[in-house]
Amino acid sequence: MASLNKREFMAAAAAISLVELPGVALAQQARAGGRQRQSIPNRLAKTTRLFKSPPGYPNAIAVAPEGLWIAEQKLSGPGAVQYNLPDPTDLHEACWLVDWNGKLLKTVMTESRNTSGMAYGGGYIWMCANQSPEGVFQTDLNSRTVSHRQIPLGPPDNGGGCHGALWQDGKLWIASLRLHGILRVDPQTWAPEFLIPVVLPPDRSRLHGVAWDNGAIWIVTGNDSKSFAEGRPGLAKYDASTGELLETVDFVPGSADPHGLAMHDGALISCDAGLHPGWRANESPTTRDIFRIDFV
Repeated sequence: MASLNKREFMAAAAAISLVELPGVALAQQARAGGRQRQSIPNRLAKTTRLFKSPPGYPNAIAVAPEGLWIAEQKLSGPGAVQYNLPDPTDLHEACWLVDWNGKLLKTVMTESRNTSGMAYGGGYIWMCANQSPEGVFQTDLNSRTVSHRQIPLGPPDNGGGCHGALWQDGKLWIASLRLHGILRVDPQTWAPEFLIPVVLPPDRSRLHGVAWDNGAIWIVTGNDSKSFAEGRPGLAKYDASTGELLETVDFVPGSADPHGLAMHDGALISCDAGLHPGWRANESPTTRDIFRIDFV
């Protein structure tokens, strides 16, 4: 048997721990395999630009009654060097509330770092950091940090990074990189409750934003690529109660590069951060676009 690398070992250990914890459920798909992959429906989608985000790198979104929250991502230190960007003088990251024409309504400043996922619920913004100190920053609408907690089922001081989050029925769902799955957490007790392992082919192993859809969860997927031309973004839809993979989606060539994800009036909405692992900064021609995803 081939030996596990560190990342694989940690993910496997976390999944085993999750099964054994009282009151915590692991999606049946991980144990039984779910449906045969060849029977899973696949659709195509295209993207339609709605408006530009405020200046910055938008890497996560969440719907609010007034419009759309957009989370800013900043790169500093080695991350800034990697993308040939200047180090920011202020490391606080913004969360902008805009209306559906892109007009800025409110700005909340947060202590999150390299934000790659966010949710809005319970009267708070939940910003998910992808750089030390990592974790989830619960921030009120006056820019005050209410709590900072690590993603569960990992070391107490480092629960790993996050690429998406959503709020539904009083629960927080987190797209955990270390667990390579979507973890439901009670936001009051911070107890983990349910894990949907994201098990997809290698060309769809990259995961990002998540959105709720009538008892199911969509997650942005993608391949490891070195340029916009090589990028192959996609979507996967999972049953939120069983973890069963329901369908997959491929984007037509030339579509925007999806990062965050949200559902509004029956349509999926996403954002193109302009920062993509392996690409040059702003290489995507749709950098900073907020766009609708249309099935074709």
